[in-house]
Amino acid sequence: MVRVSQPHVLRNAILALAVGGFGIGVTEFAMMGLLQNAADDLAVSISDAGHVISAYALGVVVGAPVLATLGTRIPRKHLAVWLMVLFTVGNLSAFFAPTYPWLVLTRFVAGLPHGAYFGVAALIAASLAPATRRAHAIAMVMMGLSVANVVGVPAATWLGQTFGWRWMFVFVAFIGVLAVVLIGRIVPFLPADPGASPLRELGALRRPQVWYALLTGVVGFGGFFAMYSYIGPIMTSVTGLDAAWLPLVVGLYGLGMVLGNLIGGRLADRSVIGGIVLGLVVTCALLAVFAVLVHWPVTALLLVLLIGASGSVLVPGLQARLMDVAADAQTLAAALNHSALNIANALGAFLGGLVISLGLGLVAPIVLGSLLAAAGLPILGLSVLRQRRTGSASA
Repeated sequence: MVRVSQPHVLRNAILALAVGGFGIGVTEFAMMGLLQNAADDLAVSISDAGHVISAYALGVVVGAPVLATLGTRIPRKHLAVWLMVLFTVGNLSAFFAPTYPWLVLTRFVAGLPHGAYFGVAALIAASLAPATRRAHAIAMVMMGLSVANVVGVPAATWLGQTFGWRWMFVFVAFIGVLAVVLIGRIVPFLPADPGASPLRELGALRRPQVWYALLTGVVGFGGFFAMYSYIGPIMTSVTGLDAAWLPLVVGLYGLGMVLGNLIGGRLADRSVIGGIVLGLVVTCALLAVFAVLVHWPVTALLLVLLIGASGSVLVPGLQARLMDVAADAQTLAAALNHSALNIANALGAFLGGLVISLGLGLVAPIVLGSLLAAAGLPILGLSVLRQRRTGSASA
């Protein structure tokens, strides 16, 4: 494990890695605010357009374990650069997609490097940071994703509404190129683990605690995405806001993510399990309140901010938990966190679209989200009980 004595080296490395996370955050979340625009242009329904979101998420789910496992013997800095190159090419190809099926395919390809990138970026940050600040360093890398929702996603939403929704992908490709340059020039070289191998990494999948952590993220965070995947139609059709307000909506959510990351990183450095529990409980409660108060613009906007914060509190804790229980399979474990979160994305978008298509209305995904967040708690409880019986987090 490499630690750096100069704080500016760690700070600059985190900044470079966070730029890549910024681009990922824009492409993942801006599509939600532009969902209606894409549906109208492609002549498909809102629920069908939601499959574009699910396709990206499924790309993350597939790409995270595959690319992370295959890249175990590549120096981490080089792996991060090549993953960002693939991300950039995938997003640019979405701009030229001529039909709905092609767009779905390009979104799947663009999602492939997402999880592996965040996994290796988290490992780089954790390797460089003091041991007592590990979760905080991971949270700062994830801050790129959060800041994207404050600045990048509103800008991309405005760009898509003004010049056409496809221009969002050009914006993302530019950020990807910038990230490649910064990572290549700033991030310190870290050699690959000499004992690393695909088989050793796959050994993480034999550990029940890894599956408990993944399932907690899938179910608990799925509740958040059941609501947020349809935030555009919810805010315009239920709350009654004009579509011009959607950049503000996603900006408030992004500000909540920034706050949640800051809080979640510090909570996880004190208690990983405690931070996850708090995130699930508060998200469940806030979504339940949102289902009631979504009809009034002021309360709806405030709750979007708070839900963004509560959901983001989960991420550093889940990342640290997976790294704790994976023992020597760190690369795959770090990447699998983002597989879990994007299975949650796909599951939430699918179930949210399902309850809408069943005629239950646009409030139904919010109620469903609250129930899913609550369902993550007993899964985490089983993990803790098993740990107490075995006396080891990685058993």
